[in-house]
Amino acid sequence: MTVFAKRIAFLLRGFAASVATVSLVAFPLSQAAAAPAKKATTTASRTAHAKGKVKVTAHAKGAKAKSQTTAGAATKRRTAKTRQVAEKERVNTHHVARLRHRATVARTRHAVAAGPVLVSFGHQAGLERAMGPLDITSSAALVIDQDTHEVLVSKNDQAVLPIASLTKLMTGLILSSAHLPMNTPITITEADVDTLKNSSSRLAVGTTLTRGELMHLALMSSENRAAHALARTFPGGLEHFVDLMNARARSIGMTETHYVEPTGLSNDNRSSARDLAMLVQVAYNDPTLRQLTTSNGFDVATRRGRMLEYHNTNPLIRDSDWDIGLQKTGYIWESGRCMVLQTTISGRRLIMVFLDAGSTRERTVDAERVRRWVERQATVARGAAAHPLT
Repeated sequence: MTVFAKRIAFLLRGFAASVATVSLVAFPLSQAAAAPAKKATTTASRTAHAKGKVKVTAHAKGAKAKSQTTAGAATKRRTAKTRQVAEKERVNTHHVARLRHRATVARTRHAVAAGPVLVSFGHQAGLERAMGPLDITSSAALVIDQDTHEVLVSKNDQAVLPIASLTKLMTGLILSSAHLPMNTPITITEADVDTLKNSSSRLAVGTTLTRGELMHLALMSSENRAAHALARTFPGGLEHFVDLMNARARSIGMTETHYVEPTGLSNDNRSSARDLAMLVQVAYNDPTLRQLTTSNGFDVATRRGRMLEYHNTNPLIRDSDWDIGLQKTGYIWESGRCMVLQTTISGRRLIMVFLDAGSTRERTVDAERVRRWVERQATVARGAAAHPLT
């Protein structure tokens, strides 16, 4: 090998070694350059994953917070509703307690005002327990045929008892018989206010009505101030009027009757069922008394322009089953519930008197018993007439 060839070989070996060295050096350098990139990628991935976790955690926390908020709102609503229900129950309980308290106070006041139980004179004497026809509960009763005077029903008919506002029938008879002008104005005064029973009246002191209007109210609605004012302003005064009442009673034959005033508020106004039947017989012949006592209602105007509506004190007037020609009711505790009436039943004209019934209903029931009994008797009589015995 020549020197030139050796040099060429030497150079080639040197070049090859250089290339190998460069390769060895270049690979670590490429790995070193790639490591930070990989690390950066890993770090970025971890960061992104962490951010994802954070995002998920934040979302979870948001959902949990929202759920907690919703649950809290629902709890608040339930709490508020519970409080409302509790408050409503409390208010209702308080309201009921107040109503019960008021009712108790009212009952107590009524009991105090009423005082002891008041028993009528007839019941004190035990008259209502007497055995009578048709199970009549009134202490005294009398039913007669107006035309033949036949007695159909009788129970303690001569017992003398307080007659309350049945008195006003005689008051009306005296006034009507006097033929005084009915358009004369009469003013209610303090003298007409009830001091015996302290009863109320819608006719205030100072009210001015005509004599005819006051007479209407006295006979239809049993207005006490009206009756007293009529007697007070009668020619000759109140005492003279009462004297005329007693004189008329004697002339009729009412020997067991006595009057001390014109309204019936005094329990000293007394009579018997038999005497009152006589009074009804006479009063029925007066057209004015028939009209006023059977009037269903009447309106009057006060001095202030206010209209007062009055109704008949007898519910039978409004009952279509009854044909009543004259009637009057009455009540004070001493007399019990009283009623007189003239009526036509099955073509028969009758006069009925009931004294000292225990209640308005009992008084009405007594009258209904008599009416149905008379109707049955009439039916039987018609049947017998249609099929006479041969």
